[in-house]
Amino acid sequence: MLQITVSGHPGSGTSTLVKALMAHYSWTSLNGGDVFRQEAARRGMSLGDFGELCKSDLNVDRELDRLLQQQMQDGTSEIVESRLAGWWAHRLEIPCIRLWLDVDENERAKRVTHREGGSIEEALQANRNRSAVDAERFMELYQILPEQREPYTTVLDATNLGSEEVLAAVISILEDKS
Repeated sequence: MLQITVSGHPGSGTSTLVKALMAHYSWTSLNGGDVFRQEAARRGMSLGDFGELCKSDLNVDRELDRLLQQQMQDGTSEIVESRLAGWWAHRLEIPCIRLWLDVDENERAKRVTHREGGSIEEALQANRNRSAVDAERFMELYQILPEQREPYTTVLDATNLGSEEVLAAVISILEDKS
């Protein structure tokens, strides 16, 4: 049964948090990126080619989101990680914690450069570009922005928190729910 959705911009620490929650609770997770990779493989396409297809045909994006929503409703994972997971849980009225990890853009750029290399300026610009492209696509598809606060039961400012502090805060949120 779905317990929590975890959403945030790239570099906000969603993947790190999900791994820690899985280890702490022995839970399973569903990652929107995994759905993307599975569909690319099912179609016999490289990730790059499939990404280009998604850009050129918004119906492919819609189908991926339908697959993710269906898997969320099946309730086979306790955690769902995706930028739109909180929105989908909200719209589908799935009772769970819907978490948005909020991290300022400079800190996210630092985290991306630590993980992937490059300069902070390059990461900052790449993050801005990706956010702008995604925002345009999500508005066209669904008239939503991932970071809009409406669907989230909890927004956690993780800008100045380490991964252990974020985990402790989220465990407290989950335990308060039960």
